[in-house]
Amino acid sequence: HCARYARFAAALTEAGFAVIAHDHRGHGATTASDAPKGTFKAGRGSGVDAVMEDCRAVQDHARAECHDVPVIMFGHSMGGLITMNYALRNAEHLAGAAVWNSNFTGGLQGRMGQALLAYERMRLGSDVPSRIMPKLTFHDWAGRIEDPRTDFDWLSRIPAEVDAYIADPDCGWDASVSLWQDIMRMVFAGGRLDGVKDAARDLPFMLVGGGEDPATFGGVAVETQANRMRGAGFAQLTHKHYPNARHETLNDLDGPKAIADFNAWATSILEGR
Repeated sequence: HCARYARFAAALTEAGFAVIAHDHRGHGATTASDAPKGTFKAGRGSGVDAVMEDCRAVQDHARAECHDVPVIMFGHSMGGLITMNYALRNAEHLAGAAVWNSNFTGGLQGRMGQALLAYERMRLGSDVPSRIMPKLTFHDWAGRIEDPRTDFDWLSRIPAEVDAYIADPDCGWDASVSLWQDIMRMVFAGGRLDGVKDAARDLPFMLVGGGEDPATFGGVAVETQANRMRGAGFAQLTHKHYPNARHETLNDLDGPKAIADFNAWATSILEGR
């Protein structure tokens, strides 16, 4: 939820940026009759499309509040999946897109995950927690950290940040089957770059990965996406790799450096307009 990014927002506002953040549907303070906690969209219908519409609404609000200034979209992890998918669809409405610690390498394992989710949905329904995906993701990532203090040490090397995550009732809950299905759709769609608009190829992108982030195979998945984008003709791509960072780069020891790098990248975009 967006309060996890308060330090990042404060640094950016201090540097002169206006920052507007929102909790995605089913997260933090944003719930509705068709979007209970842990679900993008209850029942039938595309949760991905609903999230894209939400992002557009928030950005329209930002432009109205800030007198139509250029908008740079930032997303981390699941938010990065959303940002990439939104930018590929709506590049003409953005000045830049930053996608941090996100994995678009679905592959055979991803297709197997989709098949398992379809089986779970058939047996359990769409709006109940998945029993399978936490084992294939969070539990697996926890096991890849040497001598962990907690099950969430894969997030950060800073114990206080990990403890804050564990203590936060808006973090760590089990996502629904339908939310996992929406996430997997964005994984595959974000890595599929054939036929994207010229505006997307011309949009400045910033991809960030951490060398100790098990969710992106130590940043390899981020590098794969960067190479995929370069091969597809994305002309303004910046790729940053922090060798020792875990999943939450902003809340890890590399956080101050990463924030400074983002600030420099975003400033260069606006100065070049």
